[in-house]
Amino acid sequence: MDVCVVGLGKLGLPLAVQFALKGHRVTGADIAPRVVRAVNQGLPPFPREEGLDEALKRVVAEGRLTAATDAVAAGLRRGTLVSYETTLPVGVTWGRWAPRLAAGSGLAAGADFGLVFSPERVRTGRVFADLRRYPKLVGGIDAESTRRGAEFYRAVLDFDPRPDLPRPNGVWELASAEAAEFAKLAETTYRDVNIALANQFARYADRIGVDFAAVADACNSQPYSHLHRPGIVVGGHCIPVYPRLYLWNDPTAMVVRAAREANLEMPGYAVGLLAGTLAGGVAGQGVLVLGASYGGGVKETAYSGVFPLVEALRAAGARPYVTDPLYGAEELTGLGLPPYDGEPVAAAVLQADHPEYRELAPDDLPGVRVLLDGRRCTDPARWAAPGVRRIVLGGA
Repeated sequence: MDVCVVGLGKLGLPLAVQFALKGHRVTGADIAPRVVRAVNQGLPPFPREEGLDEALKRVVAEGRLTAATDAVAAGLRRGTLVSYETTLPVGVTWGRWAPRLAAGSGLAAGADFGLVFSPERVRTGRVFADLRRYPKLVGGIDAESTRRGAEFYRAVLDFDPRPDLPRPNGVWELASAEAAEFAKLAETTYRDVNIALANQFARYADRIGVDFAAVADACNSQPYSHLHRPGIVVGGHCIPVYPRLYLWNDPTAMVVRAAREANLEMPGYAVGLLAGTLAGGVAGQGVLVLGASYGGGVKETAYSGVFPLVEALRAAGARPYVTDPLYGAEELTGLGLPPYDGEPVAAAVLQADHPEYRELAPDDLPGVRVLLDGRRCTDPARWAAPGVRRIVLGGA
């Protein structure tokens, strides 16, 4: 097949490579000339996507993947199948994109070209593994579109055996594009709500001096409890955003709205917890934020907790600094973040669980007296030094 993947970012490029690995001829379209040049040279435009480097070199060298900046609708031909993978509010595939594609191509959705929504369900850094692990959901604007969408994805994806699923892993057809759109919003909003509940429990655990992690493990030993872990922030492109898309469809969803607001409070709560632990508070003190990225191993700052943390530290009178193994000082400055130059700091806040931080110890941070590990990724034994405290959210 001839396949066009529009958007060669952290998810689109691995997807294009996957299709090419299955023997199809793939054109990647992107509006960024820098990205197009890198892809055509077989070079990933972003780091740390497992398996991407070698696979991209291979499919480009074999002529199965090329990149271009051409537009989409004008390239549609009769019989083409269009699949949207980027997350959308319910109803947008049919109500918004179908008319735009029709206007740009002169073709009619359904009659002349198929149209489906099939949400991406992968995570940056492990896209290829997730493509194999999770069922591919497909829902079209009509039955024929759904059939063709399912047929396409069966031809471009492989799936791992999943005996834990109620039916075999693979392409799962849904009744409509709206059902597929709803499925993506529901699964991601569930996570935001569950994290908010865990964060509320963690704040209560801090008040009563109980380790919430031990409580959660005890609860989750029963099959009907699936408590998530608390965190200093909910970052990234997905979980902070998709509940808002759901609320656009269902503005009366009070639980969803309350959860989103509760999660937005966590950076301020974390700074308050730190201030209450550090003798004399944080006013006038140097505080180092560990990690600019929204998550470990990812060079991306979309909705990263670093921004509200720096803001909250400044509001509390602290002198914040930021460091990240994936960002240089100039890059941090360009993001409006104060880079760390190695001077002594009184406290540190770990907000991104980069693997480099797992072996972190007090000697790595001159002057540090308190570490707030907002991701529980550091080794408590390394922080059992005199005059130094390590605290976590929801920790005894």
